Amino acid sequence: MSLPALAPAAVRTGFSPVADAYARLTEVFPGLRIEELSPAQQAPEGGGWVAADRLAAGGADLDAFLAWDNAQILRDYKEQARPDVIASFGLHRYAWPACLLITIPWFLLRRVPRFPVANVTFQRTLGRMAVRVEDFACLPDDPAAGAPGARVVPDEEALRGEVRAAVAEHLTPVLDGFGPRMRRRSRALWGMATDEIVEGLWYVAHLLGEERRAMTELEQLLPGTTKPYVGTAAFRELTGPDGESLPTRDRASCCLFYTLRPEDTCVTCPRTCDAQRIEKLSAGAAR
Repeated sequence: MSLPALAPAAVRTGFSPVADAYARLTEVFPGLRIEELSPAQQAPEGGGWVAADRLAAGGADLDAFLAWDNAQILRDYKEQARPDVIASFGLHRYAWPACLLITIPWFLLRRVPRFPVANVTFQRTLGRMAVRVEDFACLPDDPAAGAPGARVVPDEEALRGEVRAAVAEHLTPVLDGFGPRMRRRSRALWGMATDEIVEGLWYVAHLLGEERRAMTELEQLLPGTTKPYVGTAAFRELTGPDGESLPTRDRASCCLFYTLRPEDTCVTCPRTCDAQRIEKLSAGAAR
């Protein structure tokens, strides 16, 4: 696959090899802005910022992080959620953008950065992440192959392996931190991680006008045999009332929203039947 037109600009002096991908992400999805830290810059602290390694530690910082979810649920739904539901909401709200740190540069530039938890800080209310990019994988014909921190891999499948490894490296300690509060074993936690990878990139690719390419590439990324991930990308097609094709997928996990609103399940939830999916998807397309 040839590199997108964005790629050459990303190797200009003073620019990270993944900076253009993050800029493009913010253009189509202003709700998330990623700031790259220089080697000399300190990660932001206070004011709602939380370091990913502190979430992974599972202590007071995670308590404060989940208190936001608890307050939001009480405000919006006027009821107290179970502790495992609160923790599931909190993990989703971190893992969804965290996966995009890796999948968006891969999708747009064919570059895969690595992010140990010590290199990511999150401000959820502002939709901001501060990250330190130290190394990345790329293909042999990438203009950035000679840049500092580049690790050249031989082909597309090797690059997909880098995506899977990078997400696992980042999320494993995070899942360890959240897991005890969620009453879920390892397989269920990695089912959630699988869903975050797929649904985050699928959503942003739709905004980019590249939904079908993303679906194809996600199916190749997650063929169902790549542990610790659970299941495949699980895309399938439904037929709308006018014969139109309506892409959907079946989640590998449940976000537990049904515990608050049983009548309003997510469109990709295993609890949502195809008739309900067609109704929701058709209504969304008509707006």
